[in-house]
Order: sequence, then C-alpha cells, then structure tokens
Amino acid sequence: MSDLTTSYLGFTLSNPIVASASPLSESVPRIRQLEDAGVSAVVLPSLFEEQLALEGQALDSDLSRGSESFPESLSYFPDMTDYNLGPDSYLELIRQAKAAVDIPVIASLNGSTRGGWTRYAQLMEEAGANAIELNLYALPIETAETAAQVEKRYEELVREVRATVTIPLAVKLTHFFTAFPNVALRLDGAGANALVLFNRFYQPDFDIEALEVVPSLALSHSYELLLRLHWVGIVYGQVNADLAITGGVHTAGDVLKSMMAGARVAMMTSALLRNGLGHVRVVLDDLARWMEDHEYDSIRQMQGSMSRRSAGDPSAFVRGNYMKVLSSYILR
Repeated sequence: MSDLTTSYLGFTLSNPIVASASPLSESVPRIRQLEDAGVSAVVLPSLFEEQLALEGQALDSDLSRGSESFPESLSYFPDMTDYNLGPDSYLELIRQAKAAVDIPVIASLNGSTRGGWTRYAQLMEEAGANAIELNLYALPIETAETAAQVEKRYEELVREVRATVTIPLAVKLTHFFTAFPNVALRLDGAGANALVLFNRFYQPDFDIEALEVVPSLALSHSYELLLRLHWVGIVYGQVNADLAITGGVHTAGDVLKSMMAGARVAMMTSALLRNGLGHVRVVLDDLARWMEDHEYDSIRQMQGSMSRRSAGDPSAFVRGNYMKVLSSYILR
C-alpha cells in the first residue's frame, strides 16, 4: 500500500488533498462532511478586511457617505454586515470546528492593509485555529504606487502578523509579480511557513444591455494548473516555506503533477462543487492506484522530482521552452 501522507505547516496529513476556502467550509456540519469525505485539512472561508473595518465603523461611514445622493453606489460593495460570517461568528466557527473534527482547521484573513489583521490573527489563534492563511488579494490601481511599494507592503504585513501569532502562517498570493521568486524569498524571510500558489483572479464582466459592471465567477478547470506547476517548480528548493497549489486541481493526475512540481499539498474546491464530496475518495483511490502501478512507495518520494532543480532540462521552465512551445504547433 502506497503511503499518501505528507506534511504541511508542520502537520502530518493523511494525504495531500486539502479543502481550500469556499462555501463548503462555512459551517460545522459541512466541515464534518469534508473530513468524512477524506480531505486531510480544511481552510475556512476568508474573513474579509472590509468586515473588520465595518466592525470599527470606519469603512461603514466612508461607504455610506453620499450614497443617498447616488443610489447606484449602493451596488459597489456587498452588504458586508451580512456577507459570509461576521468577525464574532467567524471566531465561533473556529471554536466549534476545532471541537468537531480531528483534521487541521486553517483560518483565513483576506485583505491587503494592516488594519485589524494582527488583532484578528491573534483572536483566531486564541479561538483554536491550527494555522492562518493570509489571503493577499488586492489590485494595485493607483498610478503612483510602484511594484516595490506593493511588495514591501506585503512583506511588512506578513512580518507583523508573524510577530503576533505563534501558530503556522501561510500566505496565499496572486501571480501578478514581475519577479515572483524574489517575492517568495522575501515572504519566506518575513516568516511565512507556507506559500499558496495562486489566488484565482476574479474579473468583472460587462452587461452591455443594462450598462453595468457585474461580478463573474466560473469554476476552475485542470488547464489552470499549468501556471501553478510552472512557478512551484521554479521556487521549489529556493525557499524554506512549504508550497501549496490551489486552482486547477481536479484529478489524481493533477495531484500527482502538483507533488512532482514540489508542492506539499494540492488544494481543491471547484472539483468538489462540480462533482460532490465523493470525488475526494475517487481521486485518492486513483492516486493510490497510479502510485502502485508506477512503484512509488510514498508521496514524499515524488515531491519536487520534476521541479526545475531536479529536471534534466531546466530550460523547460524558462525561455528555452518558450521557443519550443511556439514551434511545436503544426499547421495542417
């Protein structure tokens, strides 16, 4: 029997499939179902920076000021007082989840500024979270803000949260960095115990009849995995932090590729929403079967085996592969 165990954030996990933040983990009964389905850890839905600001009324007054004069402004933001869980309810979810399941429960903070991050990170730790995932999702839209300033802000935020809590800290990142390996190294040095690659970029769509900008969300597909494999394979061995892949993980093959690139875990959401929780067992069975057929004794044996550091042709990760890809298509 192949050994599917892996380690992530200092925990020994029964297998590399982790349920990433989603509505599937927003209640204790659902978290129990995820554990019963076979996931080895669960990330709770994010507590948003806007919710923390509203608690102090600062953002609330800014958003509502003038809204009576311009009714359309009411649609710019969701009603954050009712969105997801409020801060107090979120902490209670952590407490109840920890009492209900044996798998690690990872809390999630979503934002980009300091605000109440350090305070709530500490409260999450006190509530019993096994770890915290900082979900750094913000678009630099100001022309005066430089890439260096954005990167420094992220680094300082991670460093401050790291100084506040003792539990493991993961950082979920976008891929929109000019020099991603350097950013990864700096966040590693700031105290991140894991880097989660990558946050999916949700883009608005245009309703050309109503002339409105509307939200747009589509479940992921396996082809989105390629970007994650590319950068995990490059960063592997250059940072001490664990690496996690999220986005595009749907099949046992996707999990295997993630491990071979150098990830410790492969996070899954869209596949579970599309196929149901029973899909976890299907993937785990297929994973074990493939490993036995190919004589792999353990997940650890394959981790990083196809990374840039281990590849027989490292150029496959850099410019040499760009030319090969362009020349590989044959006109018929």
